[in-house]
Amino acid sequence: MRLGVAILFGFLPLLCVAAKSKTAGKFDQFHPKFTASPPIKLDDASYDRITAAPRDYTVAVLLTALEARFGCQLCRDFQPEWDVVGKSWVRGDKKGDSRLLLGTLDFADGRGTFQKLMLQTAPIMMLFPPTTGPNANPQSQAVRYDFTTGAQSAEQVNDWIIRHLPAGPNPPIYRPVNYLRLITITTAILGLVSFFSVAAPYIIPVIQNRNLWAAISLITILLFTSGHMFNHIRKVPYVSGNGKGGISYFAGGFSNQFGLETQIVAAMYGTLSFATIALALKVPRMVDPKKQQIAVVVWGGVIFVMYSFLLSVFRIKNGGYPFHLPPF
Repeated sequence: MRLGVAILFGFLPLLCVAAKSKTAGKFDQFHPKFTASPPIKLDDASYDRITAAPRDYTVAVLLTALEARFGCQLCRDFQPEWDVVGKSWVRGDKKGDSRLLLGTLDFADGRGTFQKLMLQTAPIMMLFPPTTGPNANPQSQAVRYDFTTGAQSAEQVNDWIIRHLPAGPNPPIYRPVNYLRLITITTAILGLVSFFSVAAPYIIPVIQNRNLWAAISLITILLFTSGHMFNHIRKVPYVSGNGKGGISYFAGGFSNQFGLETQIVAAMYGTLSFATIALALKVPRMVDPKKQQIAVVVWGGVIFVMYSFLLSVFRIKNGGYPFHLPPF
């Protein structure tokens, strides 16, 4: 009996060493893969192995669905950020002092894992804390990160991972220089500078044209005084029924308006403005007195008719307004 107990106690250190070497061997097996191509691309078998207890390291796995047939746009949007996180950890912790591994399990390679975890959405991140060693977590349950607010940045995910790690190396996010984007922007700027240097003699006179800016200013004023912004803010209907089978083009009251009403009012303001400008600038320059007289009568009649129509619209908006101007 005593001999058996002595033999058992003699084998206990050997068993502990074997278990320790087993957990250390898993990290040593996956860490070269992580440094070679971060994050590690997993399948069902490698996922079970890398997350299985005992483990003396932390592993964060992104469960995603990247293929277009799955229709996960959020997965495709976040994948470049996840790659940045993996490459930043390899760059800042090449020796693996943090005991952290990052992996990616695509639905196409891990259907069994998705079914086992009963996952209905993607992407989802799972962080598995160590179960053995000085930094072992007593609960040893995976921590889940849900992308409820859309695609997250690499900095946000990296901060979340660091919060669940023990004290140790915490490399910052490193974004490599996008030389293609830099070259594209530089080429576009040089192209614009070259274009303006060549086209300046033709463009500057147009930009300095007073009539052009007067027309732009007039159109802008008419657009906004007629209620264009009101329509965009309130999302008003274009027209409405009048309850008698017809169409109502103008809404009663000053706090209501239709989309077509805005266009009609802008057209009235534009016609009145153009008629006033013609009377003030064009008619006095006419040499023939008869044509000048006819122009005065025509433009004066246009102003009279449009102002009469404007007053009738105002009476629709304000039913208590007592005045009107023929013919409307």
